[in-house]
Amino acid sequence: MKDLIVFDLDGTLAPSKSPVDDEMAALLARLLAVVRVAIISGGDFPQFDKQVVQRIPAGSRFENLSLLPTTGTKFYTYDGSWKKLYSEDLSNAEKTKIEQALEQAVTESGFQPAQSWGERIEDRGTQITYSALGQQAPLDAKEQWDPDFAKRQKIKALLDPMLPEFSVRLGGSTSIDVTRAGIDKGYGIRKLRDVLGIPIEKMLFIGDAIFPGGNDYAAMQAGAESIKVRDPDETKRVIEAIVACAVD
Repeated sequence: MKDLIVFDLDGTLAPSKSPVDDEMAALLARLLAVVRVAIISGGDFPQFDKQVVQRIPAGSRFENLSLLPTTGTKFYTYDGSWKKLYSEDLSNAEKTKIEQALEQAVTESGFQPAQSWGERIEDRGTQITYSALGQQAPLDAKEQWDPDFAKRQKIKALLDPMLPEFSVRLGGSTSIDVTRAGIDKGYGIRKLRDVLGIPIEKMLFIGDAIFPGGNDYAAMQAGAESIKVRDPDETKRVIEAIVACAVD
């Protein structure tokens, strides 16, 4: 039995930017009752709160849950309320440089969508996120825009030489996340080790993009035993198996 179960969020616990469903919420509550849990994703804390925290039944063991928004550049734990342990914020100059580079790369790529829903470039403090169709885009539109990652790979190829001192990663279904160099889910795994004092070999990571180029791959490269899932339904079956083993 592992000491810490670590999850990706979008595509693993819930569809992109959608709340976990009732079954997943109940399963997470059962999991928190038997083992420590962490979630690492490119989204910011309000997204974690809306998608996961508010959906888990009241009275659950939230003290067993660690939240690592913006790929681990922020870290939250629960002690009667949610406490932010740290936040590695970008400077204003860094943010401006990233935002200008994103605008230029998207224009040069030719992949500027004709329609968008809400803000496309979001300042998450420790990370700048480009969402091609906007922050409020419907799920079906997002799933159709770049299913093979080709559009975002081209934008990333343009961004990399513009932002050599930063890390550019594909995230979610239409987004690109930019942080300081060296920030990925492997970074988040190491932060969990350092903050919680749990060795990486005692962690299990679960994500839908554990493949070269996928935004979950770095967690496995960091040394965490990993399970690749197709979607939230498969994640549910994995959680059920973990809980069953824990209570036997």
